[in-house]
Amino acid sequence: MTFFTVVARGLMRRPVRTGLTIVGIAIGIAAVVALVGISRGFETSWQTGMKSRGTDVVVSNMGRGLTPKPFSAKALEHIAPLPHVAEICALLVDVISVENADMMIVSARQWGGFCWKNLKIVSGRLPKDGAERAVVLGKTAAEVLGKKVGDTLQLETEELPVVGIVEGGAVVEDGSVILSLPLLQEITGDQGKINVIDLRATPGTSKEELTRLCEQINGLVPEARAVVAGEHIRDSQAYRMIRAMSWSTSLLAVVVGVLGVMNTMLMTIFERTQEICVLLAIGWKRSRIARMVLWESALLGFLGGVGGVLIGVVGVKLIVTSPAIRGLLEPDLNPQLLMISVAIAVGVGVFSGIYPAWRSSRFMPSHALHY
Repeated sequence: MTFFTVVARGLMRRPVRTGLTIVGIAIGIAAVVALVGISRGFETSWQTGMKSRGTDVVVSNMGRGLTPKPFSAKALEHIAPLPHVAEICALLVDVISVENADMMIVSARQWGGFCWKNLKIVSGRLPKDGAERAVVLGKTAAEVLGKKVGDTLQLETEELPVVGIVEGGAVVEDGSVILSLPLLQEITGDQGKINVIDLRATPGTSKEELTRLCEQINGLVPEARAVVAGEHIRDSQAYRMIRAMSWSTSLLAVVVGVLGVMNTMLMTIFERTQEICVLLAIGWKRSRIARMVLWESALLGFLGGVGGVLIGVVGVKLIVTSPAIRGLLEPDLNPQLLMISVAIAVGVGVFSGIYPAWRSSRFMPSHALHY
């Protein structure tokens, strides 16, 4: 009988208890995968959306909400003449309930701005001009809302015809209701207000020059903040809160897993006192006994981690395909996150096995006479 045979045999003595412990760890690791993957996916999806539009700098006022606060469109007059500014496009973006969809991105864009150029027509057409009272839908938004070209869309108090279905090259673009900026300003009563300015720099602009450009804009437009594209979501209070909640909830699940594994290992060594004492009597060193317990707890963690990753991945795929959040984000389930999750599970197993391993190594061979 080899060392690893003894380890595997120890776990199989109580298969139901071992299985329940593995399930407990798996649920905790699934929470880590799902919550962290979704929070990272929120950031990645918006970054991909800006990349697809060719945005280099974003000017916005990200507060506590998921969307920026509105500010005066006069800020465009201060930004346009600055050096290294090739094009600018003003937007009014919101996440609201649209018909049967609880959360839908509504993106109103300055007519003629570069933010329209990345949209590829799947069917229909784009609006004729900025004054036409019409909308186009990203292909995912059209599927969620069940709309096709020629249908009407209820947006706030207005019924607007759908004149086109488009593909934007990113999840958030495909999941958006897109219309001209003046039309949404009129519908919402936000005339003269915007909440995002996308800026495209001149070709060859270095990162240092982009940073200086952001500093200039911040001095000229105090009601908003300019950052290099991709960083404004990461710096928002809403995203920080989502990220903190995801990690704190995951930590709680991991702590529960630690207690479950520790309880299982303590019960195991008490039930196997006679076996452990016999192993000591036939020459096993106390360090080897401790390693045996640690290997058992680590194996519990590994099996729970693998199971948790599988559950988490499947769960996230089901969540993001639900109509409630479809089109808002794409989860970031990269291999690094999955490997870290399994490593956390193994770490939980090892940490949980330290005290039981120490207890088992303190047994004396004579204790076997009492069992």
